[in-house]
Amino acid sequence: MKVFKYSDEQLEILKSKDEVLKEAINKIGRINREINDDLFYTLINSIASQQISTKAAISVWNKIVDLVKVITPENIIKYSIEELQKCGLSFRKARYIYEAAERFASGEFDVEYLKTLSDDDLIKELVKLKGVGVWTAEMLLIFSLNRMDVLSLNDLGIIRGLKRLYNLDEISKEKLLELKDRYRPYGSIASLYLWELAK
Repeated sequence: MKVFKYSDEQLEILKSKDEVLKEAINKIGRINREINDDLFYTLINSIASQQISTKAAISVWNKIVDLVKVITPENIIKYSIEELQKCGLSFRKARYIYEAAERFASGEFDVEYLKTLSDDDLIKELVKLKGVGVWTAEMLLIFSLNRMDVLSLNDLGIIRGLKRLYNLDEISKEKLLELKDRYRPYGSIASLYLWELAK
């Protein structure tokens, strides 16, 4: 199992930026969160799992893997949108998955090139794919590419974690931006702890 990699030194730097967060980190201890460094696999899994329950997402994903065997662009485009749909996908999601696979298979999207981009540029590229919004792109940065400074302001778990951490009923956009800036360059590590607090 691959986990999100961060050093003790990076964790100490993050702790030095915020006393309240430091206390929470010390209480929780080290977090080992699983990642999958196959960007295409994680992308397709994200599209398939959107807006359905975890149980339904697992069932749909297992059917896709049963059909396709190995999740690669070339393997997915061997099947029609209708065949993909039979895995329990909506027509729209099946089309998004097929079209994403086509664009990767043709080389229009190249994983190795994408990995060289900055976080912001990578998000701009990924959202060109139908079915991929900013939040999905941000999750791919963390859970596939192990990028260090991603704090998604569109993530309900992050918002809930911040409210619990600082004992707030509401949190303004200004406050969110201030905290995002405070946690730099280790927003992703902060995210892991905020999700833990949100549980």
